[in-house]
Amino acid sequence: MSEPAPRFDASRLTGDDPPPYTRIGSESDNPAFVLVCDHASNAVPAHMERLGLDQSELDRHIGWDIGAAMVTRSLSARLGAPAFLSGYSRLVVDCNRPLGSPTAMPPVSDGTVVPANLAISEAEATARTDALFWPYHDAIAACLDRVIGAGAVPMLIAVHSFTPVFQGFVRPWEIGLLYEHDDRLVQPLKDALDAVQPGLTIGDNEPYAIIGPSDYSIPVHGQGRGLPHIEFEVRQDLIGTREGAEEWAVTLAAVLKRVSEELAPLAIEHRIPTGVGAED
Repeated sequence: MSEPAPRFDASRLTGDDPPPYTRIGSESDNPAFVLVCDHASNAVPAHMERLGLDQSELDRHIGWDIGAAMVTRSLSARLGAPAFLSGYSRLVVDCNRPLGSPTAMPPVSDGTVVPANLAISEAEATARTDALFWPYHDAIAACLDRVIGAGAVPMLIAVHSFTPVFQGFVRPWEIGLLYEHDDRLVQPLKDALDAVQPGLTIGDNEPYAIIGPSDYSIPVHGQGRGLPHIEFEVRQDLIGTREGAEEWAVTLAAVLKRVSEELAPLAIEHRIPTGVGAED
């Protein structure tokens, strides 16, 4: 008879477990940029015994966004921007999924069964989100609300990464620009990327698109506040090493500074398409 799957218990978190998020960078009330990295870590609370998985599974893309944290940390330093990095694996709780989404605590991810995510009770799901999801998002919300309250309009930048090949399809993009209703940064970013690194294949809502309840950070923190925003998806083979992550941080910092200067002054704009109701 197999051992029962390890379950989350907030009371069993210890000082050896990471915090639910890490904040780095500027403490300014008027930063030009605020960065978030929803899948920064592949850590699992020690008492959950790697969710019943081999470490090799947590080390691959189902456990986190490979390279994204390194890019975010370097970008934060180069832009003088506050950055928020999630503390735990997306398999424990996905900080870029609305609560109740079937992929928020997936029982299966890219063909891998996650034992600790099978038959999660409502109480355990709530405990995971209370301990690991809300502290991260509450900190981001508090920062943005304080900055907006001080009269600044920062760009909200989410940093993610994607696999070079998915279900046999070789993805041609080096970087994707993701958004939902507000596309004001998209063409300026494409133009700046073309100028800084000519020849890039840039995905427009590729390899993923932000549609309705698919994501959390950009729709809630960016779009919901009317802030200019973008989600960067960088291909993992390009940023899986420190050298590659640094190169892309240099590129993205140059691009973001250029676009910020070109579009100044930025404004709060709630761009919801005509005819879209509250239920959509």
